[in-house]
Amino acid sequence: MARKTPRILLVDDDPAEVELTQEAFRQCGLQAHFFIALDGHEARALLAREGAFAAVPPPDFIIIDLELRGLSGRDLLTFIKRDERLRRIPVVVVASSDRQQDIQACYDLFANTYIVKPPEWERFLERIRGLEQYWFHTATLPG
Repeated sequence: MARKTPRILLVDDDPAEVELTQEAFRQCGLQAHFFIALDGHEARALLAREGAFAAVPPPDFIIIDLELRGLSGRDLLTFIKRDERLRRIPVVVVASSDRQQDIQACYDLFANTYIVKPPEWERFLERIRGLEQYWFHTATLPG
């Protein structure tokens, strides 16, 4: 059975970080359709399929930056995991924080994975390769 092209919602308020993350996935060879939300409110509207996002299909996978303007990454994670239509979508938090209270808070909110983003490109690429390998080749995603 052929794999469908995954739809990934990437939520980050820094356009440079968005581009780096997309480039890392490209270097891993993952063909994906990215939906980009530059803040938590935009991501929430997209996920709720409100207004201009009414025709946007739900993502298969979500990557959230922890520190977002407006609606925080934690608040967005809470919204996703409380919604029975969204809660099965894997959510990965990619954050610069390695503070245990941030990590534990995200897992308490049912994040599927928490990745501390290293400052070096090669180490970041290594983490994205591991993420891509597990979630898109090893795990079976819903839908």
